[in-house]
Amino acid sequence: MPFFAYKGRNAAGSLVQGVLEGADSGAVAAQLLGSGITPVDISESATPKQGKSVAKTPSLFKEKITALDVMLFSRQMYTLSKAGVPILRALNGLQGSTTNKAFARVVGDLRQSLDSGRELSAALAQHPKVFSQFFVSMVRVGEGTGMLDQVYLRLFHHMEFERFMREQVKAALRYPSFVVAAMIIALFIINIFVIPAFAKVFKGFNAPLPIFTRILIATSEFTINYWYYILGVVVGAVFVFRWYTNTPIGRLKWDEFKLTIPVAGKIIRVATLARFARSFALSMKSGVQVLQGLTLVAQTVDNTFIAKKVEGMRAGVERGETILRTAVNAGVFTPVVLQMIAVGEETGALDDLMDEIAEMYQRDVEYDLKNLASQIEPILIVALGVLVLILALGVFLPIWDLSRAIRH
Repeated sequence: MPFFAYKGRNAAGSLVQGVLEGADSGAVAAQLLGSGITPVDISESATPKQGKSVAKTPSLFKEKITALDVMLFSRQMYTLSKAGVPILRALNGLQGSTTNKAFARVVGDLRQSLDSGRELSAALAQHPKVFSQFFVSMVRVGEGTGMLDQVYLRLFHHMEFERFMREQVKAALRYPSFVVAAMIIALFIINIFVIPAFAKVFKGFNAPLPIFTRILIATSEFTINYWYYILGVVVGAVFVFRWYTNTPIGRLKWDEFKLTIPVAGKIIRVATLARFARSFALSMKSGVQVLQGLTLVAQTVDNTFIAKKVEGMRAGVERGETILRTAVNAGVFTPVVLQMIAVGEETGALDDLMDEIAEMYQRDVEYDLKNLASQIEPILIVALGVLVLILALGVFLPIWDLSRAIRH
């Protein structure tokens, strides 16, 4: 999405300016109004730069800024703000204490931006690859409401939760990926070293070979003679896959397919919805309007398919529908969650119930991960059994036929 430079007045009447990402100038204006800023001028702008000192560092040797750095930054800023330390002094201390040199340069750039008269949210927006749009918007809301220290703490817990869920999903995919990779490597070793040794023995039989044996020998010969073609096809397939998944339609299709993967797909779906519920609860507790909150959450959900469903919810709420009805139309929530959303709308405690939904989904993910091995083992055993059966028939059938012929 394009970036827009804006100028506006906050609740105190002070002039504020910065850069925001949005679909159009109307969407940016809605974000500003939702955070208590009255826009004066909005114009399309180039993508914000990361800062000269960061850009000069060669990318090969540049230290990476991780989500953990931003998470610790939020926690430290909360502690310093709670203690009454002025923000410039706090940033100066953080710049000198952080061990990540790249992040220290970013903090130094934030301090320089504040020195020049910018608000913290506008300074954070100059580093979109470090601080997400969600993070910037939450800080902007904290500046407008005077609850910046609480926003820092909520952002810390939110990022800690997201990091935990992301690690859980990676753990869910690590075991099956390792087993499948091991099976593929074993097949290549068998084709290159084991089957050729048996093929030399079978040629001495001077007898017709069974179909399974002929298939195995043909596959082995093809692998040995044309391995570079196989390698080229694999590398090309990986390249095409990465290119396709980087396109909007390819990313959408891949994210939708991930949700249908046996066993692991359910875990990915539940973990993504847990992040959605926690992000939505955080935005509502921080005073963000529902429409703006759904827009921000759609940008932060790490799944394009779920993000599209959230955007559909936003469009429904914009038309005047209830959150419950839009959630039902999304088709991704369980009946229990829909009942909780209905109760939250009736009682006005939707933010608290969204937190409960996130906790429930988190417990579901942890339970599914504990039972992942028992769920996936039958599938892997069947796959290994089929592989062993094919190899056994191909290797031992000729020997069995030969021994039977000798007995006769």
